[in-house]
Amino acid sequence: MLDQDFCSFLEYRIGEAFEKSSREPFNHFWCDGVGLPPFEADYSIKTVNDKRQVVMSAYIGPVGQDKYELILKFGKKALSRYARGFDISECVPSPESDNWWEVEIDRRTILIQLD
Repeated sequence: MLDQDFCSFLEYRIGEAFEKSSREPFNHFWCDGVGLPPFEADYSIKTVNDKRQVVMSAYIGPVGQDKYELILKFGKKALSRYARGFDISECVPSPESDNWWEVEIDRRTILIQLD
């Protein structure tokens, strides 16, 4: 489920991914928070199943204080686990890989692809 524990886990995982990244300037970025959407309906099981993504917020950047729109995309495993009310933390890929996240600095967006 999406809750504060998952947000804390994702914050840490994003920070680890930045730290281990070989891509400039992201290897100098920090993540200092991930926030849920303001309305629970925006991340209900039905909404996630229909849209296959949730728009959240993240504070990232060189000092971790720039607000970005975080688009959390659900893969098949994450959708299945979410629909059953299970923890989706295990669906966040390893921080050693760079292929599950993408940052667009100009648009202030970060895309996260869950398994």
